[in-house]
Amino acid sequence: MPTISETYLENRWRVQPNHANNYGTVHGGNVMKWMDELGAMSAMRAANEPCVTASIDQMNFNRPVPTGETVIIESYAYETGRTSVKVALDAARENPRTGEREPTTKSRFVFVAIDEDGKPVEVPDLSVGSDRCRRLRERALERERDDS
Repeated sequence: MPTISETYLENRWRVQPNHANNYGTVHGGNVMKWMDELGAMSAMRAANEPCVTASIDQMNFNRPVPTGETVIIESYAYETGRTSVKVALDAARENPRTGEREPTTKSRFVFVAIDEDGKPVEVPDLSVGSDRCRRLRERALERERDDS
């Protein structure tokens, strides 16, 4: 049984000119793609199977990220269904020189585990053994309640 902490991933992308719109900030579609890719990896760690995106909950882009800054995305699975995995995703902008961070985007994605034929397969429950696991899960569930 995987733990929530084992599904936790963090990645960084430096915003290049080819990622930017005509305002010199990252395209929202790039942020969504990066969140989807990292979220799928968290889901696969939870499911121990390939996973595909089933749904994306509300996604608000609260702050722009200019070219030259870094987008940091944190991802972790916090709940499983029979064949699905819920993943919490948080993005922030980071100044690469100072390390100063500012939250930009939050979302939840649901992924479905599939077999080699693309059919849904069952996933194991997630273990919540440590304080860190409990804090991560509570943070995600609290956000889910706030969005309802």
